[in-house]
Amino acid sequence: MSTTAAQDSLLTGFDEFTAARTSDPAWLRTSRARAAATFRDEGLPTTRQEEWRYTPLTGITDVPAQPVAAATGTPPVDGFLFRDFDGPQLVFVNGHYAPTQSRLHALPDGIRVSSIAALLDSDPETLQRHLGTAIRFRQQGFTALNDAWFVDGAAIVVDANAVVTEPIHLLYFSTGTGSSYPRTLIVAGANSQLSVVESFAGTETTYVTNAITEVISAEGAHVDHYKVNRESLQAHHVSSTHLLLARASVFSTHNISLGGRLTRNDINATLDGEGIECTVNGLYLADGDRLVDNHTAIDHAKPHCHSYEIYKGVLDGRSRGVFNGKIFVREDAQKTDAKQTNQVLLLSDDATIDTKPQLEIYADDVKCTHGATVGQLSAESLFYLRARGIGKDDARALLIHAFAEDIVERIRIDGVRRALEQVLLARLPIRE
Repeated sequence: MSTTAAQDSLLTGFDEFTAARTSDPAWLRTSRARAAATFRDEGLPTTRQEEWRYTPLTGITDVPAQPVAAATGTPPVDGFLFRDFDGPQLVFVNGHYAPTQSRLHALPDGIRVSSIAALLDSDPETLQRHLGTAIRFRQQGFTALNDAWFVDGAAIVVDANAVVTEPIHLLYFSTGTGSSYPRTLIVAGANSQLSVVESFAGTETTYVTNAITEVISAEGAHVDHYKVNRESLQAHHVSSTHLLLARASVFSTHNISLGGRLTRNDINATLDGEGIECTVNGLYLADGDRLVDNHTAIDHAKPHCHSYEIYKGVLDGRSRGVFNGKIFVREDAQKTDAKQTNQVLLLSDDATIDTKPQLEIYADDVKCTHGATVGQLSAESLFYLRARGIGKDDARALLIHAFAEDIVERIRIDGVRRALEQVLLARLPIRE
């Protein structure tokens, strides 16, 4: 199949899909049609484009693009729900809200947590006002596909001055061999506070997850965000997180990538007010012939803002990693303070990493630093541990775990942190 024919196949059945969605408001139907037209013009990215040079999309066009139907029966989601988790947990199966699988506790005043499908019925004006407004950087093709095909997702709307003490967990679970298009919208009112965890998982089949998350943070809001990828090792996971942050807001995100045969994470932040603090951290693990690609872009559009970024990778086998971190400092963004670090641990001679830190600075009174280090386990550290009676495998495990734990220990939600520590202990490669 030619590239053009393969990409055309990703819109097969689109007209029938939109015709069947008779309850969609006019603005959403217009948005879907515009997205389909955009995809026909742009198609999927290729390795001839700089942003995708190291990430071939082999296999994605072999998976049907039409949204997978809602699952019947009881999907095996319990293993991906955090046991020691006090807050509500909403489950979406194949992109559809699954109320019987969810644990939606009583919520405090000042917050609405809903599926997007339900909000379309009860308050479509809120969706029309906010959906898509945080997307300033677009993933070529994939953003348009999500805009065209998405059927459901989570909407979290927090009123001004509301403080949500319990974290909220959103689990997107796939059971089929097709595609799902999760959509998450988080709107944090002025001076509000909340924590959100997004998880992605699925059965051991080949499928595509194409996800978009939008966070719109008003003045003085504090949002703590976590994204955990435990997809099938045969799955393709492509996601973009878009942040639109207003004056004096504080935002942090921790992106943990443990699953997927092909994983592409884009995080795009626009710091659109003075006094913003934005933290973007990540940890990615891969072995076999898996590929993990992390692209971040932090746009300092206003003065007196701070951004901090640490990404760590552990690569084994013939796996490949990509890290591209961009920091933009606009002409008026004086007194910017931006720090970026990427560290990668290669456990085999065949594992590879392509890392590219980028700074584009158009102001003259700033503090911006970036650094990238790639290496193997320290022979001196291994000798030190073994000299104290620790076996070779245990010594390797301790060093690898300590390297990864630097990111995990920054997770502030105890139940999530403990669960991921257990996953790391089971998943981190320690063999010679």
